[in-house]
Amino acid sequence: MSFLSAQGILIFFLLGMFVFSFFSEQFLSQSNIMTVVRQASIIGIIAVGVTVVIIGGNLDLSVGSMLSFSTVLVVDLHDKVGPTMAILMMFALTLMLGAVNGILIGFLRLNSLIVTLAMLSAIQGFVLIYSGGQNVDIANQGGTWFAFFGRGYLAGIAVPILLFGLLAILVQVVMSYTSYGRRIFAVGGNPMAAVYSGIRKNWCVFSTYLISAFCVACAALVLGSRVMGSQNNVGQGYELLVLAGIILGGTSLLGGAGSIWKTVIGVLILGFIQNGLLLMGYPYYIQWIVTWGIIILAVWLDLANKRKRLLTTHS
Repeated sequence: MSFLSAQGILIFFLLGMFVFSFFSEQFLSQSNIMTVVRQASIIGIIAVGVTVVIIGGNLDLSVGSMLSFSTVLVVDLHDKVGPTMAILMMFALTLMLGAVNGILIGFLRLNSLIVTLAMLSAIQGFVLIYSGGQNVDIANQGGTWFAFFGRGYLAGIAVPILLFGLLAILVQVVMSYTSYGRRIFAVGGNPMAAVYSGIRKNWCVFSTYLISAFCVACAALVLGSRVMGSQNNVGQGYELLVLAGIILGGTSLLGGAGSIWKTVIGVLILGFIQNGLLLMGYPYYIQWIVTWGIIILAVWLDLANKRKRLLTTHS
């Protein structure tokens, strides 16, 4: 039972892959698998950062609008100041948005749900003001190295997949084997005890939002260079997909528990489910209904694992 509780997400992932393979011969082909992982990489990169925030006991619902802001910014600045400066300026401004979240939540101790929900709306407003409500595109798409991040390959592997994997490994190592990671788990698990232990909770919370913003900037770099353009609402709905992958991976929304590698599996499960449904001929909107069902089931099983029973006995 303990093995099932600890490795249930991996078992579910393998079982899902096995089931979908019966309905489509293409599902387990190398090209399809690499396509799915590449498509899931943007959500996965963001989910890595948001997982750290949630382990620290908070939420970040602003990542969708932040992705829109960062993607529009880097694409628009590309032709004005060049790709190198555009990337640096985009990362700097995105980290500033993360710092705003961190200050409001970490130092002013405002509720993370309310703050990031408000930031979601505010940032989207900034995007519309900056872009004038227009989409942006790179003029000379064939004459810039900027496309490498979204369309390039290294050793036969797509760059978005490599970036996703490297970020996931790096953050997993930091969270599992460093004192910083242990402090984040402590702050999310028992904030009062963490403070009495001498942990500077406000700085820990602040840092988690910087990590989240950095991951959003990386995702925006991939997205902008893949499309070589951007709609002003390109990140709309990403926050829900990111949360779905994280919850499916078993990270507790109450904080203090979670795993980066399980978040990666959760994101991949969503990607392969969406791909499998498409290969089976189901329309796109069915994916949202199935995603809803998966989230409800994952949250229920998470609570059941904490209660040690599937159903509560309290009325």
